[in-house]
Amino acid sequence: MNEPTGLRARKRERTRDAIGAAAVSLFLEHGFDRVSVNDVAAAAEVSKPTLFRYFPTKEDLVLHRFADHQGEAARVVRHRGPGAEPLDALHRHFRAGLDRYDPVTGLNDHPEVVAFHRLVFTTPSLAGRLTRYRLEDEEALADALGEGIRARLLAAQVLAVQRVLARTNWQRIADGRTAHDVHPEAVADAGLAFARLR
Repeated sequence: MNEPTGLRARKRERTRDAIGAAAVSLFLEHGFDRVSVNDVAAAAEVSKPTLFRYFPTKEDLVLHRFADHQGEAARVVRHRGPGAEPLDALHRHFRAGLDRYDPVTGLNDHPEVVAFHRLVFTTPSLAGRLTRYRLEDEEALADALGEGIRARLLAAQVLAVQRVLARTNWQRIADGRTAHDVHPEAVADAGLAFARLR
């Protein structure tokens, strides 16, 4: 009897989620460099080849959490309302993320989120792999903005601004402040940054 395609897809998703959760938990507890892929496979109760089918590199075990946001800026530009300027749409989207305390904005003080960001920002191999994600985002945003050097420059500047804003927010929280306390500064900083971009 054949399994329905939907059931197989759900099982694959559950396996992927279990592997990712086991990996992040181990990395946060012991540090990225002290945990092997074998350790993660054992904790997730899968074989090493199975793990690599879902996550091609050790770094992907952590950075899969960024996959939900891959191409997000390009989607915001493509789906903006009629007559809306791209920068206005991107600013509104970032501001809405601040208001939701979305971890991608750096404005989230949940201890696991703060620890996760610390892991990513302070582990050289993770920071390097994250650069690849950012370059893919930059290309997608440039395509959404149009053609030529102006679109590429604007895409690079927008993503650099968002990265600096998020890291600044995270650092304030890592220094002991609450997300609620940092929120007004984060909103003001975003307003200033997008005004400069314009």
